[in-house]
Amino acid sequence: MTTQNSLVLIVYAPALLGDDSRPLAVVHGIERAVPGVRLEWELTKAGRPVVLTQRDRWLAEAALRGDFPLLCNGDESYPVTVNGLRTSGLQAPGGQPLLDVHAELPLDAVGIAAAADVLEGVAEGARAFWGCATPYAAKVDIAYQTAPTLQGPPSPRRGLPALKLFKDIRAPEIPYYLGWLNYWSDAAARAIGFPDPSRDADLLSRARRTERGGWIVRLTDTPLDLDNPAHLDALLRAYERFPEIGGRVSPR
Repeated sequence: MTTQNSLVLIVYAPALLGDDSRPLAVVHGIERAVPGVRLEWELTKAGRPVVLTQRDRWLAEAALRGDFPLLCNGDESYPVTVNGLRTSGLQAPGGQPLLDVHAELPLDAVGIAAAADVLEGVAEGARAFWGCATPYAAKVDIAYQTAPTLQGPPSPRRGLPALKLFKDIRAPEIPYYLGWLNYWSDAAARAIGFPDPSRDADLLSRARRTERGGWIVRLTDTPLDLDNPAHLDALLRAYERFPEIGGRVSPR
């Protein structure tokens, strides 16, 4: 589904263990946030949606196997998807295996209006450490911050800072990168020193607490567009404010 008109959400949470209800909580969080969306179709490897007559039981059985399969709303004209992937302890911060939950929805008026609630629903349903929601076009630029690349040293675009590989960050609570909308659990916020009332007045004006005590922090009022100098400046200032993000420095 991923296109220039997609909003891409990723959150990072503890790995699935046994009888885990978090995949269903994530799905319910999306359904509450986006009017009329029901994620009751499995998306096959061939890209064909197949209706699930007992979606909740099917998802619970998958979770027992440690899986979070790809679900969609069955509407090719307005596709919404979600699934979970595993990151092994060998590739994850602090050696702790993770569940990476990915969701996508159209970047239109409905998706933009629902984005913060979708991110909160996905993140808190998964009991995530942190996550973000970013338009696909900006996310491509952000991906170039990862260091090192297979081709050699990092080559961040637009003056953005280079970031360490995920496995080289010391703890899963430390965000790997920034996006348009950022979810920081209480543990993640403490790890990066947010909020500091004397330094974060601008961010706090676009932030809110979540039901579980985390934060949704919006960098820009409208979806992040790095061709917009004001948006690029907001992203650069946020990286400057939080040098712990991406493992660039150790917390003070």
